[in-house]
Amino acid sequence: MLDANEFVMPWKARYFEVDQQGVVFNAWYLTWFDEAMSGFLIHHGLDAEALDREGIDFQLVRSEIDWRSGVRWGEAVQIAVRPGRIGTTSFDIHFSVRRTGHETCAAKIVYVTVAPDGSGKRPVPDAMRKILLAAAAGPASAHGHGRADGPA
Repeated sequence: MLDANEFVMPWKARYFEVDQQGVVFNAWYLTWFDEAMSGFLIHHGLDAEALDREGIDFQLVRSEIDWRSGVRWGEAVQIAVRPGRIGTTSFDIHFSVRRTGHETCAAKIVYVTVAPDGSGKRPVPDAMRKILLAAAAGPASAHGHGRADGPA
């Protein structure tokens, strides 16, 4: 089920993502989440160039993934993105992979905001904080629910 507080990106499991067990190999889920995070940011006006202009970069420092069932080659899924906790220098993003409305996988990723030049942690910039707060607030916010196109 879709939630008005989520950004949702459709995805289709690709041949090269599938392992010998016939399901998407676990490492690919982090790639999917990275793509969905990029789509979420673009949807809210922060593409790669905007991030660079704002001096924003972030890196994954923790990931938790809970699998419930595998996704097979060619299956269409939706990857939902929902902001969580927002700290001084870090923030959480929750992801849910769904096939026909049923969750196949849930994840929480903690990102830390860093200087693009690698000089260390930085506070979450106001532009990013506003986007995360607005998206977490839901449909009454300026940004609310969104969709993006993924691979077909």
